[in-house]
Amino acid sequence: MAARRQTAAVRTGRRPQAGYKTAPYVQGTAAVQPEVYERPEKEPRRKRSHTQSVRQDNRIRRNQERAMYMDLPYVILLTIASICTLYLCVNYLHVQSSITARMHNIESLETELEQMKAENDALETSINTSIDLNEIYEIATKELGMVYANKDQVLLYDKTESEYVRQYEDIPER
Repeated sequence: MAARRQTAAVRTGRRPQAGYKTAPYVQGTAAVQPEVYERPEKEPRRKRSHTQSVRQDNRIRRNQERAMYMDLPYVILLTIASICTLYLCVNYLHVQSSITARMHNIESLETELEQMKAENDALETSINTSIDLNEIYEIATKELGMVYANKDQVLLYDKTESEYVRQYEDIPER
């Protein structure tokens, strides 16, 4: 029986508390009624004499006074830590307000950009609809005497050195 109890304690990884009975370990799937565990009753405290209680009360009071005592270096260190904490909190709030103000500024600029894009699109549409290409053709051909170029008048130019053409550079002949 003792071997079973020891095995149960080792397998569960727990040790029984002092004063408690341990349940026997049962192998297999058999269901067993658990034993009722009872906590042993504590022995009643002895009454202390008046002088013992006064001494103990004085000792407790002295310990509390020592724990509450703060010397000068402790107070200075605590003050410095409090000031640093306060500075960090104020700085954090300042940074947060700055970020919030910038976010609002960005939102207003984005709204203004969207309005300008809408106006630009509307103006471009009105310009495109106001241009009549047939009217331009008639004015160019009839009033200004312009004509379309012939095939032999058109020169194709292919320059691979750079992406743009300089104005004063010679255009090569065929």
